[in-house]
Amino acid sequence: MRTEEFDFILPEELIAQHPPALRGTSRLLCVHEGKLQDKQFADLLQMLSVDDLLVLNDTRVIKARLFGIKRSGGKIEVLVERVLNDHEVLAQLRASKSPVAGSYVLLAGELSVEILGRRGEFFHLRFCSDVPVLELLERYGRLPLPPYITHTAEAEDETRYQTVFARVAGAVAAPTAGLHFDEAMLQSLLAKGVKISYVTLQVGAGTFQPVRAEYINEHVMHSESYEIPQATVDAIGKARECGGRVVAVGTTSLRALESAAQQGYLQSGSGETSIFITPGYQFRVVDVLLTNFHLPKSTLLMLVSAFGGMQEMHEAYRHAVEQQYRFFSYGDAMLIEKKPSSKW
Repeated sequence: MRTEEFDFILPEELIAQHPPALRGTSRLLCVHEGKLQDKQFADLLQMLSVDDLLVLNDTRVIKARLFGIKRSGGKIEVLVERVLNDHEVLAQLRASKSPVAGSYVLLAGELSVEILGRRGEFFHLRFCSDVPVLELLERYGRLPLPPYITHTAEAEDETRYQTVFARVAGAVAAPTAGLHFDEAMLQSLLAKGVKISYVTLQVGAGTFQPVRAEYINEHVMHSESYEIPQATVDAIGKARECGGRVVAVGTTSLRALESAAQQGYLQSGSGETSIFITPGYQFRVVDVLLTNFHLPKSTLLMLVSAFGGMQEMHEAYRHAVEQQYRFFSYGDAMLIEKKPSSKW
């Protein structure tokens, strides 16, 4: 398949620059058996049933962006991609001239950081401090908003670009479908009998990268770490026994679950995934997907097209543009039922 098959025209004014005034007040476009329904996110409560299982990604966005200077005096910007241990990270660097292995940079005015070398597209850095790097990032870093959000992170973003259930620090981008939930909605779902479980997938900055290859099978997917608790595996098994559906909140939850089921059955534990889900993929775990609207030519648009159908997603996105839904991280949501056959 050609990458251009996943392109669409999006008016710039539909890219949400700020979240709605209150969580949970977004719109919800539902895709069911090829039909589209315009609803509100609050309607999700009526659309889920007793014994359905909602799977949330509990990752927490870290303050991954740092600014500083090289010893030469040149400016440098660091975007942490992954925390490796208490003192080392992989990061993207932006500078007029890339620093070399063995050199040092000074970040946030007082953090000495050694350049250990390169790992592919990323730099391997060591923070020269006894304080764990996650604490340093929380103290000195800035929230890394997506590239299509034009303002720098503000006080509002510190709260709203974080889910209310975030707890495992490590992501550099939010699992944005989860941003719609407030505590009241979660409690209402539980009171109705909907079950809730968690996975962790540490979202990387590669999630925003468009596919630049002419053919999608030439694209090299970025790698992310994930963890599936045994309790979640057990909850999915119980939901199946009771006739409930597995509802993945976000493409990150779906990717974690499908990655852990590549042997034909769902396994608990942690791992690395570079799974690239495109039309023709046979889904093993997820029945329903709650997700935001995605970038043109992106791997995530390819994923939802695999899940809900190419033609169905083309029509849904065309409808969303016509009806002026809000797009991307701070935008509106979609609820997509898996198409019975994922072969086109």
